[in-house]
Amino acid sequence: MLKFGLVGCGRIAKRHAELLGLDQIGGAKLAAVCDVREDRARAFGDRFGVAFYGSMDSMMRDQDLDVVSVLTPSGMHAENVANLARYKRHIVVEKPMALTLDDADAMIRTCDQNGVKLFVVKQNRFNKPVQKLREALEAGRFGKLVLGTVRVRWCRTQEYYDQDSWRGTWKYDGGILANQASHHVDLLEWMMGSVESVFAKSATALARVETEDTAVVVLKFANGALGVVEATTATRPRDLEGSLSILGEGGTVEIGGFAVNELKVWSFVKPMESDKDVMERSSVNPPNVYGFGHQAYLEHVVDCINNRKGGLVDGLEGRKSLELITAIYESIETSEEVFLRFKPKRSRLGLR
Repeated sequence: MLKFGLVGCGRIAKRHAELLGLDQIGGAKLAAVCDVREDRARAFGDRFGVAFYGSMDSMMRDQDLDVVSVLTPSGMHAENVANLARYKRHIVVEKPMALTLDDADAMIRTCDQNGVKLFVVKQNRFNKPVQKLREALEAGRFGKLVLGTVRVRWCRTQEYYDQDSWRGTWKYDGGILANQASHHVDLLEWMMGSVESVFAKSATALARVETEDTAVVVLKFANGALGVVEATTATRPRDLEGSLSILGEGGTVEIGGFAVNELKVWSFVKPMESDKDVMERSSVNPPNVYGFGHQAYLEHVVDCINNRKGGLVDGLEGRKSLELITAIYESIETSEEVFLRFKPKRSRLGLR
């Protein structure tokens, strides 16, 4: 039984705590939580019947943990991981893994030096329709890829941003691209392959924050295909969709719903007998935008640790989408097409 500790008891920690603390993950349990706001840690500790602390060092010294989940603001991930790696316990870190490539590289290096597995949470890769799409892609059913698009049309009111002072800041959070849409950008790159260049525009339409709440991006992939990212938290009055479409010479797949959870189109030039059941069996209806992916992701973490396997999204894999997101921000600041494998000069993401 792997014992998990949580660092940070904010919005996303509720999802992790419910899965681990309510025995939803086989072979794992919640053992302790901590937060610099001890009242938050106390509330989690009381609800799930586990020890709570006001600092991660106190928790690590006092508890014999196997895995620590870093659920703090994104701009704090690198510092938190560097501190935790000293205790030589495996680390799960929420998306994005960091806000700068230098920080991401330092996290990877520190974990390697301490023999620690680093898992970056990309739970939407484990959604049923996403898994089926990936299977079709790996089987070559799309042939030449033509176009990949993602749309994130979510609602985040000013009340959401006002919950914590770090939300919507360059130093700790980033905007829609670095936060909410980072999962979808990851999925697009995972399906379409390496990106050659990006051109992007953004706006702060409704939220009173430093960063963008709305953005559009045009991508060119190394294989010649094109891509589009449309992302906003200014949808009103409620979440509308989080979707992904892949178009190729051999077929088209569109996954919709508000959590990349519902197959809308599954159509191929050369149909297979198994296609008849895909629409019905591979769509799910989750209760919120987090979907069901976190459960499958944490089960994957347990399997990797117990069986000494590499994770689907380790530090190096998590870095890929961060590099893409950083390039997008660079394009926004320069109003120019930005080619990947670049050194950021104008991107404000993670600015200190």
